[in-house]
Amino acid sequence: MTWVAAVARLRARREAGVLVTVAAVRGHAPRDAGAKLVVGTDRTWGSIGGGNVEAVSIDRAREMLAASVSGPELMDFALNDKVTNQHGVQCCGGTVSVLLEPLPVVRAVAVFGVGHVGLELARILARQDLDLHLIDSRSDILADERLDVLADAVAQVHVHHTPLLPEEVLQELPHGTHVLIMTHDHAEDAALCDAALRTPHLGSIGLIGSAAKWARFRKRLATEGDHDDAAIDRIKTPIGLADITGKEPATIAVSVAADLLRTFESEGG
Repeated sequence: MTWVAAVARLRARREAGVLVTVAAVRGHAPRDAGAKLVVGTDRTWGSIGGGNVEAVSIDRAREMLAASVSGPELMDFALNDKVTNQHGVQCCGGTVSVLLEPLPVVRAVAVFGVGHVGLELARILARQDLDLHLIDSRSDILADERLDVLADAVAQVHVHHTPLLPEEVLQELPHGTHVLIMTHDHAEDAALCDAALRTPHLGSIGLIGSAAKWARFRKRLATEGDHDDAAIDRIKTPIGLADITGKEPATIAVSVAADLLRTFESEGG
């Protein structure tokens, strides 16, 4: 498997990894600059030449994975018999610099309701490196020609048509997915809020709507859903930045996206 395919595999499986690259070579070394190795938690793909350089690089990559290190690191190796190595002697005579770049699991966002605001929001979020899930009960809303505006997306876009019970998708979403609820139907929104609170592996939960809508929802979640105040407080509403008050779909979408990105920043990593 090529290193490119290995990186794609880790992303598809939502597994973290480290990309190890021979950044520079001076003198003789087992591999030239540009050689790459991908390190996962339990296996590797490719090679940067074997021996001590590769073994130490793998060890450090696994330490980085265990500590959730987010920044790259550069390691230098002297390849001669005077150096004390952890994994045997390499005496090619040169020196090697190795760059270790973390490949974190990308964030995931689920937008329930891809109407006017939802589509504008999808257009913005699609420019981010994340897994973007778009869910709607209306097939025409998810038609290919309508979603063509996402054709150049950086994000991995996953489309879910759920004509009956959109809330069933919640169980399928990756761990830590940030959920934004903005469907065309308040009853659907209410069902999604209830189901989201019963789905412990999710990240933040946001609901679009007015204070009056939320007052009704909050009462219903407490009385019919039997959720306590602490659980209900997991739902953030209104969503978006409070000082952006425009009501055009594109304006709302920018506000919601900025608020979500701020949430990402507060999480770190």
